[in-house]
Amino acid sequence: MYDSFNRKISYLRISVTDRCNLRCRYCMPPQGIKTLNHKEILSYEEITSVVKTLVSFGINKIRLTGGEPLVRKGIENLVGMISALPGISEITLTTNGVLLNDLAPSLAINGLSRVNISLDTINPERYRQITRGGDISHVIRGIDAALKAGIEPVKINCVKNPGTTERELHDLQEFCRERNLELQYIRQMDLASGKFWPVEGGNGGNCGICNRIRLTANGNFIPCLFSEKEFNIRELGIVRAFHEVVESKPIRGKVNTKNRFYNIGG
Repeated sequence: MYDSFNRKISYLRISVTDRCNLRCRYCMPPQGIKTLNHKEILSYEEITSVVKTLVSFGINKIRLTGGEPLVRKGIENLVGMISALPGISEITLTTNGVLLNDLAPSLAINGLSRVNISLDTINPERYRQITRGGDISHVIRGIDAALKAGIEPVKINCVKNPGTTERELHDLQEFCRERNLELQYIRQMDLASGKFWPVEGGNGGNCGICNRIRLTANGNFIPCLFSEKEFNIRELGIVRAFHEVVESKPIRGKVNTKNRFYNIGG
């Protein structure tokens, strides 16, 4: 299906939870967040039904996000349910990698195509500071487990912020080179002010070729990260909500004061 600006919409990013096991300074407040009620969150069956329905409209690429998608119990089962659907060419996942060591084998077996891991530094102390207490050793084990399980490519998402040093960037580059990881840089964005930039080393942030829409954990289709429009699948039905979100997709992102990165998948 094409939007109003003749962009073919084929990519659906699905936030499976608004919960996260880290408290990154540019993403979450230090006290955490008020999470969704369990009844509000889409079941795996509902998510699979959405994907199955949208395949006929041209959706063929799925990315699972959060919050942190790996904190949701049985996430590997959802990967298997989606990968079994005819017409899906790729299932990817964005994660902080903390829980990936244990889950990588089952994710691979169930059909995960590739994975993006958020990692802004390989300095243990800086990592602990940025994430408010995270242990980088868990992430490194997760990266190695993904490679061992045959999930390729493994991409590293590095958010550049005002405190990022050239030394940190150099060390991260060397780390990625040694493990044959793909590295892309994301400048720190601000939803409320509408400040964003194209991803260095990736396609994100290039509005002219954007082919994606988003589905939140509580069932809202969102046309753009920087849009406040929402269309709930439970209220409108999957097909009507999908048509509405595609028709409302803007030529370029503006602002979003209603949502935060942790609940729409970044």
